[in-house]
Amino acid sequence: MNLKNTLRDNRWACWLALACLVVPMFASYFFDDMFSSLSELFKNPQFLELGWDMADYGFYSSGYSFLCIWGGLIVCGALLDKFGVRLVGSIFVGMMVGGAALVTFAISAGFEPRTSLMIAYVGCMLFGLGSEIAGVSVTRSIAKWFKGRNMALAMGLQLAIARFGTATAILVAPMIVRQKALGEVYTLAETNRPALIGLAVLAAGGLLWAIFVAMDARFDRQTGQTDKVNTAEEDKFRFSDIWKILSNQRFLMIAVLCVTFYCCVIRFKKFGVSILLPLFGVNLDIATVLLAMIPFFTILFTPLFGALVDKVGKATLWMIVGSALVLGSHLIITFAPQGVPAYAYVAIALLGIGYSLVPSAMWPSVPKIVPEKNLGTAYSLIYWVQNMGMWAVPILVGKIFSREITSPGNHTQEVTAALHAEYVFIALGIIAIAVALMLFRSSRRNPQLGLDDKVS
Repeated sequence: MNLKNTLRDNRWACWLALACLVVPMFASYFFDDMFSSLSELFKNPQFLELGWDMADYGFYSSGYSFLCIWGGLIVCGALLDKFGVRLVGSIFVGMMVGGAALVTFAISAGFEPRTSLMIAYVGCMLFGLGSEIAGVSVTRSIAKWFKGRNMALAMGLQLAIARFGTATAILVAPMIVRQKALGEVYTLAETNRPALIGLAVLAAGGLLWAIFVAMDARFDRQTGQTDKVNTAEEDKFRFSDIWKILSNQRFLMIAVLCVTFYCCVIRFKKFGVSILLPLFGVNLDIATVLLAMIPFFTILFTPLFGALVDKVGKATLWMIVGSALVLGSHLIITFAPQGVPAYAYVAIALLGIGYSLVPSAMWPSVPKIVPEKNLGTAYSLIYWVQNMGMWAVPILVGKIFSREITSPGNHTQEVTAALHAEYVFIALGIIAIAVALMLFRSSRRNPQLGLDDKVS
């Protein structure tokens, strides 16, 4: 096949590049959610050889965001702008794989619970920062390769396939870690199986990232460009640009919407089985299917909504609708009659649709309000704000479960814990809608930004 002008001018090359970019994200989502449908195990640590309780599980989950919120994302996002996606992205894809390997070692080696938890926490910190910067690298690369042509669709496809990693983890984990009767012990050899599978997929993702790096380097050679942001001296990145971005009101709105919205979904998934089981009287298999519905809805609807944003515009309106759907979902989970599974299906369907709609409109809006030379920094700042919530919420929810559930198998205590956890998600959902409304109003007042414009 003959090249036209550059690789990016060839549709097949763009989609091949996208394919190489999505697999590392699929693997990242799989590894991050490998325990989501197994959270019930941590309610009874005395029957778990690993020895972690729900507070430990929440603490471990928060490790993903620890380095991110302590400046890692901001500094590394700036490095992306300064040194380029290929170099910096490769370093952090490697960190993602290495952190996952350390987590797998920690939960497999037979350490006493405190030791295994701390080693796994360090591994999760490395994995988390690596995953987030890899995600920024992927998002920026898609923006580069699909600039002016189906960007929202491409980003939607990337999100959909990445979330298929979550769906796969949720469904596969209970299959390879079979539920046992109360009182039987889960061995390390059983509980580490999802991590071993996730580590293998991450290694494959690292190889595909290397293929993309080669393609991107060739593209830059064809155009005489660089993946570093080389512009006029007055336009080069400076750390003062961080403050310029943070002083952008619309950027701050998107960042706050991101953290509150994503916590309502992503952190809910971490404890979803433990919430759905007592409130709706379903068994573990049904609760797992319900939880897996969330990413499967996004797989179906995210590309469609991405195309919708490209063709119709009105991005801020879709952000409002998606946030309302997610809040409605948590209100149903909390206040619907208990023991009626039909309400759970409705709630999860709303959550999945909302989870598809908001990101499809939100992420393509960032390049419209931030200069291209600062996109890496801007996306990193959003992830930084997001990770503040990602760090705090699982710790809070994990402590709620550990505090409320003092007797194994006590249904009343489990219901109380689930309801109190849901109050956290409802509060976040209310904030998300308020911010989306503010962004909608700001877009109406500043039409020159094109936030609600369709792709011409």
